[in-house]
Parts: sequence; C-alpha cells; structure tokens
Amino acid sequence: MTPSTVPGPVLRHPLDPDPVPSTKARTVYALGLVAALTGILLGGIVPATVALLLLRQARREAYASAGYLTGGDLLRRGERLAWIGIVLAAATTVVLLVIGLLNLAGTPGQDFAPTID
Repeated sequence: MTPSTVPGPVLRHPLDPDPVPSTKARTVYALGLVAALTGILLGGIVPATVALLLLRQARREAYASAGYLTGGDLLRRGERLAWIGIVLAAATTVVLLVIGLLNLAGTPGQDFAPTID
C-alpha cells in the first residue's frame, strides 16, 4: 500500500460533542428485562409496552443525534426482551384459556332424576 491510501486516525472537529450513552437505552433494557422475567405471570405486559414506547423515542433521538448518542445495542436487547415478555404473557393467557375450557367441558351438566325426560 502506498502511504496515501493507508487510513489514518479519524480526527474530530474540536466543536463536535463527545458521544454520550443514552439513558433511555438503559431504561428500555431494564424494562425489557423486567417484562421478560414477569411475562409468564402476565405482569410483563405493562413494562414491555412502556419499553416499546420508549424505544421509539430513543431511536428517534439517536437518529437525530447523528451518532453522538450511543446505546444501540442496549436498545436492540431491550426490544427483544420486551417482545419475549409479550409472547410469554400471550402464551400464558392461551394456556389458561385452554385449561379453563377443558375444566368447563369436563364438569357435568344438571343431573335429573331417572324418571324425568
């Protein structure tokens, strides 16, 4: 390689802001974790919903910051965990409905005397 094609260090302009971690990214991750842990108890719906709403705001802010706001990996992990919490809550709801229907179907109806038609 010639010296002119070797990439050098990327120099920043002195007035450029320092990259800072996004606090919303940490919050999305924490809420997603809570949603995944409590999803089976049907309590994961609320933190998952809040995490997904906050995720939209954090992504908009990260895009507008042009790379000076970090935390994209936490946003992705938090989003996955929030969806896991929602799926667990939905699966628990379906299982409870099936169990309830099976119990309802297994109970006998009104028992009449043998002489009554």
